[in-house]
Amino acid sequence: MDIPADLKELSATLASIEAVVDVDALRREAGDLEQQASAPDLWDDLEHAQQVTSRLSFVQGEIRRVADLRRRVDDAQTLWDLAEEMDDADSRAEVETEVTALQGAVDQLEVRTLLSGEYDAREALLTIRSEAGGVDAADFAEMLLRMYARWAERHNYTIEALDTSYAEEAGIKSATIQVKAPYAYGTLSVEQGTHRLVRISPFDNQGRRQTSFVGVEVLPVVEQSDHVEIADDDIRVDVYRSSGKGGQGVNTTDSAVRITHLPTGIVVTCQNERSQIQNRASAMNVLQARLLERRREEEQSAMNALKDGSNSWGNQMRSYVLHPYQMVKDLRTDFEVGNPQAVLDGDIDGFIEAGIRWRRSS
Repeated sequence: MDIPADLKELSATLASIEAVVDVDALRREAGDLEQQASAPDLWDDLEHAQQVTSRLSFVQGEIRRVADLRRRVDDAQTLWDLAEEMDDADSRAEVETEVTALQGAVDQLEVRTLLSGEYDAREALLTIRSEAGGVDAADFAEMLLRMYARWAERHNYTIEALDTSYAEEAGIKSATIQVKAPYAYGTLSVEQGTHRLVRISPFDNQGRRQTSFVGVEVLPVVEQSDHVEIADDDIRVDVYRSSGKGGQGVNTTDSAVRITHLPTGIVVTCQNERSQIQNRASAMNVLQARLLERRREEEQSAMNALKDGSNSWGNQMRSYVLHPYQMVKDLRTDFEVGNPQAVLDGDIDGFIEAGIRWRRSS
């Protein structure tokens, strides 16, 4: 490693990030939000109060993230200079380890600056559906659900299961989860498309190779400012008894909710809460998100913004091969790794970062 050159490059990259993020503007915004948050009548308007405190927490986190990286880069430079002056091999090794960690952290922050879409800063609704491949597809869908849950866990993101439909033999027919983290939508939106699995089927008693497909849909969580109006006459609400691994009480009442949006034919279900009221509220949130996405796609189509059709459900975007060799490859970016188990355990940041850079350059 050329530590002096690496530190110089890290400092320059971080400086460009600081310019894009506009830390000074964030500090001014934080000061304004802090004044609003300290107002004695703040909580008279619960919705506004939540928006203010949520935004303040996010802005403070962004400032802290950039400031911490700048401090670490400066500290690494100081320690390197001392190590050279004192000819201290242990300190040199310590700086080398820190520089490697800093390169990963700065790369991640640089990717964040590429997320500038209208809804990129939102939380995400992620739906996984088994497609062609029978029981193997249902099993693969559950594998992907676990993959995203493990990815969220790695980043200390909270997820909430909104709906899970279990398949009869194994796996799931579909599942919808909400990823509660800033920029979750912008980050995960590159995961949308068709995922393919090739393996020796554990469900085939002849041990034959099976190819199965799963669709992943990613939507931004709707906020009050989005103005997605849904008239009562435009929806049909059906209630039914939950099925599957529901836990005590979930499967004993008609608490599951299915909402059909009659003008578009969009159907949303939610059955993971014990209360019908909670399930209906969650289902309405998902319906609003899908209607918002539909509106956004129509607007982009009118502006000829969808150049590559990357939001199409039919777009095959990643291949997971477990037999006859071991590889996971993104078919858009050509990013690949030879350790499928690590990927399925949630190590997908490389794919996400490559996807974000690819989308920005395409």
